[in-house]
Amino acid sequence: MSFNSNKLHVTCRESCEARKALLPRRYTLTHSDSTGELFLTIDCDYDKDQISSIYTRFMRDEVLAEWQRIDEKYELHIFLHVSGGLIFGWAKLRFKILKFHLPLVLKSLIYGDQELLNNFPQLNDSDIIVHFNSRKIKYHSIQHYGKIKDYKGI
Repeated sequence: MSFNSNKLHVTCRESCEARKALLPRRYTLTHSDSTGELFLTIDCDYDKDQISSIYTRFMRDEVLAEWQRIDEKYELHIFLHVSGGLIFGWAKLRFKILKFHLPLVLKSLIYGDQELLNNFPQLNDSDIIVHFNSRKIKYHSIQHYGKIKDYKGI
């Protein structure tokens, strides 16, 4: 699955846009199964309206991400829901699907907030940390997914 910037719809809320602030800076990414379109909201908090529909709460395939400062460096943390609560699909299958789509997700987040990366070029060397949240220990993990600059090429 390749990244198509024409299918990415980005909303940068005024609270983050006006300040061009790095912290707090959070991302909410959802998609349409029927059209393949991606919807990214950039704000100081997660877009609860974007993830509150019955379908989204049942599927739990939204992506939440945020910048965190660890010691003297910044990291982009991605949070994915593999299993637990009301959710459709087996953990093994969801884990496999999430990992398959992760490069597209990362390219979408990075492309969608390229203005931030242009304003703070040092962020291109930031680590990407992915949190796979699952009730099943086998799939509950935190994994390093390279650096921001690894996903900038489209």
